[in-house]
Amino acid sequence: MEKNMTMIQDTTANPAPLGLMGFGMTTVLLNLHNSGLYPLGTMILAMGFFYGGIAQIIAGIMEWKKNNTFGTTAFTSYGLFWMTLVGLLVFPKMGLGTAPGPFAMTMYLWMWGIFTGFMFIGTLKLTNALKVVFGSLTILFFLLGLGDITGNSLIKTIAGIEGVFCGFSAIYAAMAQVLNEVYKKKVLPL
Repeated sequence: MEKNMTMIQDTTANPAPLGLMGFGMTTVLLNLHNSGLYPLGTMILAMGFFYGGIAQIIAGIMEWKKNNTFGTTAFTSYGLFWMTLVGLLVFPKMGLGTAPGPFAMTMYLWMWGIFTGFMFIGTLKLTNALKVVFGSLTILFFLLGLGDITGNSLIKTIAGIEGVFCGFSAIYAAMAQVLNEVYKKKVLPL
């Protein structure tokens, strides 16, 4: 007995640039704050919730449809990172629990650093651009945690500068994918 097989071609768009832009732009803006250029305000919180959060979750769901476990795990996780970070900052001001102390915040950031370190290992089979994004993000999480646990403002400033680099590396990776697809050739190397 012969079985009929139907092949379905995936013609959906590449969701990675959306996720990388949501991550990259939000990371740059937060880390300009961490560098000491301006105070934490609604601009960062809104970017964190909507573009860093919701847009990355949407990109993660789209990656699931494309059968990309790495993309699904990365984008949904970091989208939820941004939403939890906004919650940690906003909920206490709304009377919903107490703000985390330096030790608790350090553990939160270092857990994300451990997760990101494992994701970085996954990028060793992917593009150089993603290696830079995940490698610098791993460093960023550990620096931010170190800044919180020590209360050292210089470490926080260094983390902010490193975070701006990390965010721009994600923006570059996103735009390289978009421009390479639009021009159907390598405009920017990945």
